[in-house]
Amino acid sequence: MSKKRGLSLEEKREKMLQIFYDSQDFFLLKELEKSGPKKGVISQSVKDVIQTLVDDDLVFKDKIGTSVYFWSLPSCAGNQLRSIQKKLDSDLQTSKKRYIELTDQCNALKKGREESDERETALGDLKAIQQKYNELKDEIAQYSDNDPATFEAMKKAIEVAHASANRWTDNIFTLRQWCSNNFPQAKEQLESLYNEVGITDDIDYLEIPVVPVGSTEDQMVEGNI
Repeated sequence: MSKKRGLSLEEKREKMLQIFYDSQDFFLLKELEKSGPKKGVISQSVKDVIQTLVDDDLVFKDKIGTSVYFWSLPSCAGNQLRSIQKKLDSDLQTSKKRYIELTDQCNALKKGREESDERETALGDLKAIQQKYNELKDEIAQYSDNDPATFEAMKKAIEVAHASANRWTDNIFTLRQWCSNNFPQAKEQLESLYNEVGITDDIDYLEIPVVPVGSTEDQMVEGNI
């Protein structure tokens, strides 16, 4: 014997709505959970089914005192369905109007673009121009390293990195002085620790070599920078 197929969500909604229509009364959720199985809707799914009906404005709910009551009348459902149909009809008319507008635009754009020898020649010339443009664009990109704006940006980036490096060097000096002042008895251990992390006695501030402006420009012209 084959297993009986369970109800779909839409079928459950119809069954629960029928409970409201038959009685035209107000219900608590627990009362609906008792009535649902009589219509083939298990009590565990009644709450979720009722919520979908509330979300679609097919069932209404209101809190009276400490209790929440649910109700729905055939006339309410009819009004709701008529409202939905009116909106769908309006959307359909809007879509039809938009379709006509787009069709007219498409036809207008086709004018002057009919297949012809002149059009094929013009498209060929356009393709050649685009190809030449891309080639020139790639060629210009090869000289980007010699661009004065690029050089100036690199120069500023070096200055920022230089300032940051010296700032951290200054922090290291400050930390070493603080450790020496506060832990003089641990001098040897501190020196060993400094060496382990690469802080040696020859650490010093960085300096940027000064390059004459004229020589820089000459190197840029020659393509060395």
